[in-house]
Amino acid sequence: MTENTSGVTPLKEILSMIDLGPTSSVQMAYAKLMLAQSMICKNSAEQKMDQIEQIQEEQSKVAEFLSQARVLQEEADTGKKCTSMPTDMVEFFTKHDLAYDTANNDYAHDKDQWNVAIQSLTNYQESISNQTQTLMVYLQDFISQYNSYLQGANSAVQEASNVLTSIATGR
Repeated sequence: MTENTSGVTPLKEILSMIDLGPTSSVQMAYAKLMLAQSMICKNSAEQKMDQIEQIQEEQSKVAEFLSQARVLQEEADTGKKCTSMPTDMVEFFTKHDLAYDTANNDYAHDKDQWNVAIQSLTNYQESISNQTQTLMVYLQDFISQYNSYLQGANSAVQEASNVLTSIATGR
């Protein structure tokens, strides 16, 4: 048996978890399939929400660093000539391959060098904002599919109920 590393529950496993009683009718089998599909969409939506949450945490970090960089740039502009980039900011820039001035191996930046770092952070912020928007579109799509599959399952169960009622009343 192969291990599922995608985080998505296979359809066969989902179908085995759904109990609608005896599924000898076509409507009940269809309802079970629709419920399984809705669960797959729900799981996918949850994964997208987790990704969005992680990106939003990253956006918060970027916003903090942008604010900090602007303060340091202002300090460099008001007479100190250079301010030093904090270690956590250097690590963040390195981790995300963001541009900053490395000419002085001491991470000291003047006003113009801070412009490079601030622009790099701003560009990164825009790119992760675009990722969030894309994930939101996928999330909305999965929610829409989820609702559609649930509606299909409900319709199938209602149809099966109508058939049984018709049989019982002899119509």
